[in-house]
Order: sequence, then C-alpha cells, then structure tokens
Amino acid sequence: MRCGKHYLITSGTTGYLPNPSEVAVSDTWHGPYTVLGNPHVYDSSDTSFHSQISSVFKVPGKKDLYIALADRWLPNEMDKDYHRYSKIYELLFQGRRDEIDLSQIDLNMVENTSIADYVWLPLRFEGEKVCIDWLDEWRIEDYE
Repeated sequence: MRCGKHYLITSGTTGYLPNPSEVAVSDTWHGPYTVLGNPHVYDSSDTSFHSQISSVFKVPGKKDLYIALADRWLPNEMDKDYHRYSKIYELLFQGRRDEIDLSQIDLNMVENTSIADYVWLPLRFEGEKVCIDWLDEWRIEDYE
C-alpha cells in the first residue's frame, strides 16, 4: 500500500520464459482495480528485463522506497524473442494447437532452473503510475 492505494503487479504465463508485467491500482484490496500498464517502460524486450516479479516490499526507514524482487528463471535464454514465443503460448491456451508453428522458436532451450538468478530494482512513481527502470547498479543509501 502506498498513499492509500493498493498496487498489484502481475505478468502472463509462458512457462519459465518471462513476460511483460502489468500494474493495477485500487482504493481497496478487493477492487475494482484500474490497469495502469507495463511498469518496465524502457524494456524493449517486453520481458520485464528478462524476469518475473515475485514480490515488492517497502524499505523500512525510507520515505518512499519500494523494491521489486524478480526471478530470472532462465538466465542463459535471454536471447529468446518474447513476441515469437508468446504467440505460441497464446494458441496453446486457446486450444488451437493445430495452428502452432514450432519453427518460430528454439526448441533446444535448456530449462535448468538451478541456475536461476534474481533482479532487485527500485520502483519509481509518477503520481499513481509505477515505473521500474533498469539499473546496472544502485544503492539503498541513494534514496530518501
């Protein structure tokens, strides 16, 4: 909760491959929620910086610092094109398997989640809008 608003950050499902995130906001836990869009505004890959947000926490002692923790299940597969594999998953979920063209993705992908790593990034707010920018390096001390 921030400034009396409840935020929800979610993403779609494409196995262990990452998806774009989506933020929604509401005045109560029960909604209704208003979708604000993808918080990763500068992520040209549409994969939430090749990760999936698992939680967000407010940093104690900081005025307005929230950190998103994200899983990066397949760090060796970050070259995969979201726009190709998302179409295949969409057809799968719609029960349209006969329309799937598997030549559009690399089937030699290794799902070795034992090498998964994590992404920790601060949230930035523009009014109610949530933004998550890629930072190669950052420090909690740099935030109020």
